[in-house]
Amino acid sequence: MRKLIVAIVVGMFFLSIFGQYSVAADQIQLPREETLYVGGGLWSQPNNFNPTVSWAAVTGTIGLIYETLFTYDPLKDQLEPWLAESGEWTSDNTYRVVLKEGLTWQDGKPLTAEDVKFTFDYAKEHQGLSYSPIWGWLKEVKVVDDRTVEFVFSEPHYEEWKYWLYSIAIIPEHIWKDIKEPQSFANTENPVGSGMYKLYRTDQMRFILVRNDNWWGIKYYGKPAPKYIVYVIVYSNNLALSMLVKGDLDWSNFFIPGVPDVKSKYGIVTWFDKEPYHLPINTAFLFLNTQKAPLNDPQFRRALAYAINPKEIAARASQNQVKPADPTGLLIDYPVFKKIYYPEAVKEYGFTYDPAKASEILDQLGYKDINGDGYRETPDGKPLKFTIEVPYGWTDWMEMTRVISENLQMVGIRVDPTFPDYSKYWDDITKGQFDMAINNFGSQVYATPWQWFNWVFDPNVAPVGQATYSGNWGRYKNERVAELLHMINVEKDDNKKIQYYHELQEIFLKDLPYIPLIYNGAWFEASPQYWKNWPTEHNPYALPITWQNYWQMGGAKVLLKLEPVQATSTTTSSTTSSSVPTSSSTSSPSPTSTSSTSSTSGGGGICGPALIIALAAVPLLLRKRR
Repeated sequence: MRKLIVAIVVGMFFLSIFGQYSVAADQIQLPREETLYVGGGLWSQPNNFNPTVSWAAVTGTIGLIYETLFTYDPLKDQLEPWLAESGEWTSDNTYRVVLKEGLTWQDGKPLTAEDVKFTFDYAKEHQGLSYSPIWGWLKEVKVVDDRTVEFVFSEPHYEEWKYWLYSIAIIPEHIWKDIKEPQSFANTENPVGSGMYKLYRTDQMRFILVRNDNWWGIKYYGKPAPKYIVYVIVYSNNLALSMLVKGDLDWSNFFIPGVPDVKSKYGIVTWFDKEPYHLPINTAFLFLNTQKAPLNDPQFRRALAYAINPKEIAARASQNQVKPADPTGLLIDYPVFKKIYYPEAVKEYGFTYDPAKASEILDQLGYKDINGDGYRETPDGKPLKFTIEVPYGWTDWMEMTRVISENLQMVGIRVDPTFPDYSKYWDDITKGQFDMAINNFGSQVYATPWQWFNWVFDPNVAPVGQATYSGNWGRYKNERVAELLHMINVEKDDNKKIQYYHELQEIFLKDLPYIPLIYNGAWFEASPQYWKNWPTEHNPYALPITWQNYWQMGGAKVLLKLEPVQATSTTTSSTTSSSVPTSSSTSSPSPTSTSSTSSTSGGGGICGPALIIALAAVPLLLRKRR
């Protein structure tokens, strides 16, 4: 408790002291009781609001400014119409969408089926967009009338289509038809979408959205309570904690240390009242390079799995704010995964922490300590030594590597943790130039387990040394897995799909190409000072995550359900500067790191520039970690 209080006091000290160095030019006064301060999904200057290149777009671009045909509720496993009124397969290869009545763009022009057709055709014309690959199996898009559009597929990919229905943002034809190079279009000058919020202001450390009071959705969903959303960069979890308890941060999607003490002392809201406090959101895997001996041996990989203690990892790395992963790695707390889960396969082929079993397998394989140094050698007498890497500054993952190293040392395997900067780590895993590495970039909850399996098993990986970006970092190859992934994708019969999913789980558990470690948390902490009716286990109306691609999976619903603690008045306001000095080089610690960089604060809960950000400068290409 004393350490926690010290951390909070120190954080508040830096907030107040460094705030004096924030030179405010063009101050903006925002009514505090109408302003929602959010953090956890912004790690670089907000300078891209282009929804057609989703990997580069600022969080909220899709979901708040631009909208999708459907949203997805992972708590209920339901695709829910948003811009759409309905959607259905009218034949094996045709999907019909009917739009809601009265849809409009933020400039007042009507949103029609022509805009939907244009959005998809645009990705055919410009092959570098995030959803351009859909044209490998989409044949054409037809406009039936102003509110009806039909998608005709050359080969329907039923599972993938579920994902794209809530991931592709519809764009206005009257604006984007004149944009000839969308891949390089930042769209920072007055982006016009159809959403409940519009871009108000950006600077190097934050962006501000203002409510669209002419939003078409008000008659369907009501008006969101926050008039302004200020999304801030916060480079330290301890600083986020300080801002949260002060009431300067309303909605946090950071890993926060000391949650039990913070809840009891400050009334901070979390999803669960007790451990693990957070819902799971993705699976952290120990990826093994299956192209290197002896990591190419399924039995050797199984010995590693028996030697690693996920419970210790959860306790030491995340203070039991996460749970150990199921042997399959599937996020079985969610109904979409639970319905395809195969417990019989886990019972027959699964594993638990059992160092004696690990040693028995290693002995049988001929890996023994020949020279008496405490570490095993290969059957031909060579040293058995590996490295395990995660990015420097990702302190929870760094601790995970230490636990794994200690666990494996107990069975005589030497594994040395290494902590390269993020760019080196990313280069290593995408090119297959590593022994072991922890990663979770594509293992989150989706509307379909196919998307999860396709990332873990991606059959289209490049050879070692050539970059691949779609998962399967250890380059595991199995022709039957590739067949099953395709069969699931093109099959309409749900019962057959489940059989295929069961076979995939059997293959995974038998071969164990990678080892599931823990479920990374859907980090969520909220201050009750200015806003109430936050979602919790007792009021589970939405998944309260604001990371990229999660607004349309629950975040937007939260905005519609939040209520101000006090009535709107003009007596309280917060001040944010639209222009503040910052270092020319910014760090990018993970959302669960506790790096030592500290940030300054403007008034009203806006985190200003980091004092010495350049200490941990790393690229942000394709950062998806949560």
